[in-house]
Amino acid sequence: MNKLVKSITMSFKSNSVQVVCLSVLGFCAGVFLTCLLITARRPDFRHGVGGLETTAEPEYEENLSSLLADVENDIALADAAEDSALTEAVLPESDSIITYQTYRVKAGDMIGFIADAFDVTQDTIISVNNIKQSRLIQPGQYLKIPSMPGIIYTVKKNGETAATIAEKYKVNAEKTAFANNISLDSELKAGTSLFVPEAELDWATRQEINGDLFKKPLHARYWLSSNYGWRNSPFNAGARTFHGGIDMAVSQGTPIYAALDGTVTAVGYNATYGNYVIITHHSGYKTLYGHMKSTACRKGNFVYTNTVIGYVGSTGMSTGPHLHFTVYKNGKTINPMAVLN
Repeated sequence: MNKLVKSITMSFKSNSVQVVCLSVLGFCAGVFLTCLLITARRPDFRHGVGGLETTAEPEYEENLSSLLADVENDIALADAAEDSALTEAVLPESDSIITYQTYRVKAGDMIGFIADAFDVTQDTIISVNNIKQSRLIQPGQYLKIPSMPGIIYTVKKNGETAATIAEKYKVNAEKTAFANNISLDSELKAGTSLFVPEAELDWATRQEINGDLFKKPLHARYWLSSNYGWRNSPFNAGARTFHGGIDMAVSQGTPIYAALDGTVTAVGYNATYGNYVIITHHSGYKTLYGHMKSTACRKGNFVYTNTVIGYVGSTGMSTGPHLHFTVYKNGKTINPMAVLN
């Protein structure tokens, strides 16, 4: 009898251990399969990159024939940056005309605060100091402050005068001539710079410098999977190539909006950008949106920042769902992050 009880007890313990072991194994297998399913259904969108790659900074072609036709060909380098130094000869130092003083930026300073302290406008400080991005002024940086509000104007063509320039900005012509120690009708040479009292920057230029010109083309959260500029090529291992825009990785089908009001000037498909849209804006700006799953606009449409122009996809040269976004200024690419609100 005792032997029978011991046998049953041992058998029960053995079966219990087996059940427990099988249960643990079943649970682990279930967790593993669940993870696989989640990964399959929710891919890592952060790795979506693509777009045109060149060994030099690309130039924009109106019909995209050179920009998109042959990725292997080098495209000409962008023009050299403008000289930011102001020539003393065109900024007279006479106390009776206009004077300048130097201010050293302190921690916490903003251009608006500095302008108020010296009774000039933000446009004045931005223009006189040739500031391209107002958010990037640094403590210790020296700024040139004129004795009156106004902006620097560079003569576009031979024959312009103080009178014609003042008319352009709707300011006093006599004051403009006096500030620069010239006569009203003195013909100026192209490239000459002068100070225009009371003048203001145009809206687009001010918004660009303040980094508020464009709105983000994706209203959903996204992953910045590739920046503007040089990068390791995702298509050619070991190569360093220039990326002319930014890649914004997000779920396929996410709506894409116009980053600034403008007219759609191109809608099509290309082996590089897949389904793409180009919008022409004011002040020499164009934007390109690439790798779309599908487009939602036509050439000639006028679109606003709340207009859906297409949907995120992975067409063309792309490693996953994302939007390639390029900004052109007067035919040259610029860093979109510098002008995105």
